[in-house]
Amino acid sequence: MDEITRTLNDLRAKLTAPGAPFELTEIGIGGEKLPAYRHAKATLPELIDGARSFGDAPFIVYEGETWSYARVFAEADALAWALRDKLGVRPGERVAIAMRNRPEWAVAFLGAALAGAVPAPLNSFGLGDELRGACATVDPRVLIVDPERFERLGGAGTPPGVELVLCDAGPAPPGGVHAWAALTRDAHPGPPPVQVDPDDPALLMFTSGASARPKAVLTTHRALCQAIMNINYIGAISAMSSPAVIESVMRRGLPPTTLTVVPLFHVSGLHAQLLSSMVNGRRLVFMRRWDPAEAIGMIAKYRVTQFNGAPTMVMQLVEHRDFDFDAMRSLLSGIGFGGAGLPQRVIGEVLDRFGPSMSGVGFGMTETSGVTSAISGEGFRVRPTCSGTISPIIRLRIVDPDGQVLPDGEAGEIEVRGVSLMREYWGDPAATAAVLHDGWLRTGDVGYLEDGYLYVVDRIKNVINRAGEKIAAAEVESCLLQHAGLVEAAVLSIPDDVHGEAVAAVVVPGEGAMPTEAQLRAFVAERLAAYKVPSRIVVSREPLPKNPAGKVLKSELRRAHFDGR
Repeated sequence: MDEITRTLNDLRAKLTAPGAPFELTEIGIGGEKLPAYRHAKATLPELIDGARSFGDAPFIVYEGETWSYARVFAEADALAWALRDKLGVRPGERVAIAMRNRPEWAVAFLGAALAGAVPAPLNSFGLGDELRGACATVDPRVLIVDPERFERLGGAGTPPGVELVLCDAGPAPPGGVHAWAALTRDAHPGPPPVQVDPDDPALLMFTSGASARPKAVLTTHRALCQAIMNINYIGAISAMSSPAVIESVMRRGLPPTTLTVVPLFHVSGLHAQLLSSMVNGRRLVFMRRWDPAEAIGMIAKYRVTQFNGAPTMVMQLVEHRDFDFDAMRSLLSGIGFGGAGLPQRVIGEVLDRFGPSMSGVGFGMTETSGVTSAISGEGFRVRPTCSGTISPIIRLRIVDPDGQVLPDGEAGEIEVRGVSLMREYWGDPAATAAVLHDGWLRTGDVGYLEDGYLYVVDRIKNVINRAGEKIAAAEVESCLLQHAGLVEAAVLSIPDDVHGEAVAAVVVPGEGAMPTEAQLRAFVAERLAAYKVPSRIVVSREPLPKNPAGKVLKSELRRAHFDGR
């Protein structure tokens, strides 16, 4: 056992011991006792209320304007009352949010939670049909949108039966639409009284998965609060195992500030940045849209101390010609590499040129509330190829295709269980049963354990990871096959130097049809979000290769059309 492993094990024991800040207890869930943090908040409103003490401290910076904690909470309280008294929202009903990252997104989330409702963030990259489909899944009482999403939905009255709230509506909003300003202007001394229990639904968050229709993951109050507590645990054990780095960071005297570029409708944005920063009184700087040159300027201007992004964002940032490692080293205490997908050469370059830092990586998914494993600081410097040590509130095992547990060093499917796991896929019992069995979650990812560290090596699911956005191949295939000129379509991933993975397709036209690649890309672009449009489409006159069961052999397609090209 090396020194850092021994240190991490000792610190884990101390931090989770009786009387310690992250003391463990056991909670009965599904007939079994599972480890949990004793001092975690019980419900989302309780978690939120704890941040009111930060008062006038800066919370969110957006386009040059700073929103204090007091301002965010004042508007969130006003919105919570309006949701209840003006829009008739009752505890447990859904409030959907479809906006870009902006302060009002945070207010909408907090206001919905404080009203006892269930926030349901939608993928803001989606086009009209995608947004309408997501709304139909969660069946919200209220949908809060910004002007761009309002236009994609076709304006007032869409979707039917849902109260529509529009930010930036102006003095005369369209008929049937509620203006955000009108709902958030009345002052209240606090939120309306609500009663929610730890096992009640707290959040519906979409995950791409491998199916054509994204699934909504239902998370309870307990699971969400345990997940946020776990982020604090990761910070504590990382800091205590990296004393020299922390001493250097403290000497700078900079207030903790995170540049937020990942969407808030992702676990990595909502849990690891918005909620984690909120409970610790930290400042967030929101970018309107990702641009590495602009990000470099904002890091310098706002003296940002932490950047966490999708692998492609990290790569574009550190390889940009204006990224000065010497200058950035005086500001950034670390870079979060955002899980798998970043070339090891980029990780090596950052660790070598950045020097000792709190940079790190983690592994989790929406279904686990982002909780599985993580590592940063000195531990990550020593083990840069791993995905971290296992969380104290997670049980993890590696299994073969028959479900037999494999020994350390052997790769198989990663399965997890714990208090942070989802309850279900909302309204989809078949999909729920496919991934949950006897309390264990099938992650669909391949990995192995070694000396207590998790190594993630592959994905089972047929999902394309483009710049951190998960794209279901089945969804793109379904879209292509709506084209009257096609009879077959197969979508697969191909390596991409910028985005990690790119979407590619091989299609077979019907007799007499002659669609071009440009025409097909335009066809998809009219129906799906831009990041889902294939970067390459091969039009083949040969039937797609299949196995005896009729399954398309995508490995053959990749070798025939994309390898070496």
